[in-house]
Amino acid sequence: MKRAAPDLKAQAKRAALNALRRARRTADKAGIELSEWEGEFLGSVEDRLKTYGRAFGDPEKGAAGQALSMLQAVKLKEIAAKAKGEKKPMGRKPMRRRPAE
Repeated sequence: MKRAAPDLKAQAKRAALNALRRARRTADKAGIELSEWEGEFLGSVEDRLKTYGRAFGDPEKGAAGQALSMLQAVKLKEIAAKAKGEKKPMGRKPMRRRPAE
């Protein structure tokens, strides 16, 4: 008996919903207050995932089998890092002139 191939869209949806819940739960446990925007972002993305199976409408913003767009995934990672209490990664430093030797 052959096993049916897994539904990749449903798998991506479940993974994204789990990541959203994990980020919110981690912030609650750590006692870290998420900003109003971050809380609204997590809630609206979760609603869209439950309703449509993906959180973005424009197919150019993410891969076909993904539930979150690229920017939504980045924001989710930033919120999760904040919930864990991790420091923000250092940004790129502007180029400076080298002192004359």
